[in-house]
Amino acid sequence: MSKNKFKNRPKEQNVTAAWADIEKTLPHSKVPVPSENAVIDAKDWVDSNEK
Repeated sequence: MSKNKFKNRPKEQNVTAAWADIEKTLPHSKVPVPSENAVIDAKDWVDSNEK
């Protein structure tokens, strides 16, 4: 099996990441600010996946 077979395949899915649903971007620093729902979903995911 070729090593390059899975090279372009994504390593992880980021649809639930807090930065995936950007509400706005701060003008000076260009920092993306996620929506409140995205932050809540990310916190729920973290809380449910604690070790």
